[in-house]
Amino acid sequence: MGLSITNVLKLFLFLFTLSGSAVQILSDGVGINYGQIANNLPSPARVSVMLRSLNISRVKLYDTDPNVLYAFSNTDVDFIVGLGNEYLENMTDPIKAQSWIQQRLQPHLPQTRITSILVGNEVFKSNDAKLYSNLLPAMQSVYRALVGLGLEKQVTVTTAHSLDILANSYPPSAGTFREDLAVYIQPLLDFHAQIKSPFLVNAYPYFAYKDSPNEVSLDYVLFQPNQGTTDPNTNLKYDNMISETGWPSKGDADEAGATPENAELYNGNLLKKIVQRQGTPGKPSVPVDIYVFALFNENLKPGPASERNYGLFYPNGNPVYNIGLQGHLPEIAISPSSSSSSFKINILPLFSLLICAVAYLLICA
Repeated sequence: MGLSITNVLKLFLFLFTLSGSAVQILSDGVGINYGQIANNLPSPARVSVMLRSLNISRVKLYDTDPNVLYAFSNTDVDFIVGLGNEYLENMTDPIKAQSWIQQRLQPHLPQTRITSILVGNEVFKSNDAKLYSNLLPAMQSVYRALVGLGLEKQVTVTTAHSLDILANSYPPSAGTFREDLAVYIQPLLDFHAQIKSPFLVNAYPYFAYKDSPNEVSLDYVLFQPNQGTTDPNTNLKYDNMISETGWPSKGDADEAGATPENAELYNGNLLKKIVQRQGTPGKPSVPVDIYVFALFNENLKPGPASERNYGLFYPNGNPVYNIGLQGHLPEIAISPSSSSSSFKINILPLFSLLICAVAYLLICA
């Protein structure tokens, strides 16, 4: 029998809607995923100005790129930073975990607001049993290192899961985790409860529609008016799917629904729900915080065409489609510590060099 979601529902709700605690992970406003698998993106300094012009206060970074973290120093942007799956085995070693924090995180604190470390990403989506076993020890080791350095009050530890961790998701009240993952999920939930950190899920309705376009209502997954579906056990009506999410504006011929029109509808309606601070049917008064995937199209991402077309913006700062987000991307790189988009060059050394060169040519002539 799978680990019942009903048994941990109260814990789940507490973790996912955590607020007012020592570490506030999800602040008000729109969150964005800042992916960088591309060779044509603007500099982090320019992106910093752009995101502040968009009033985006939360960013998820998939690594600890020092150029990005430095560019956002002395701003009001909260960062979730990533520690990739390839590091998990090393992070089970307390000495290596502490060294990673001291080298990759501590130099940017407190001037850059880093609120969470994402230890691993969608680990249970793989078939790597060793990776499964290393996840919790790595999270515990990183957390203990934070405690040892006195950073646990400002930085917490979590991980993100794909919907593959579920054995059953319909109706919502009958949802269960996969039986083969129960031995990993239960202690993971206990750890989240112990340190009061959120349980994060990456959910993409686009894949549900792509895989079954004849069975899944497009209006349902795009937040458009629809009849919805009612849970027969709770009588609660669900009219959309929502979590950390996004929708591609372009795809291959066999990727149903990957169009600019659908991406505009999905993300536009998603932003409306964020502004309205709507919760779930079970907890309508408790808003769900969401990170939108992604900031830019990433031209070097592998896989089908959709993977390279989740961005809200092109690398030149122009929106891929219109959902009311108009940000300012400076034309020229600026100092990360400056909020101005001006760029000054000291021309005196260049002018002096030019004078010397002219004088030399006149003498030689």
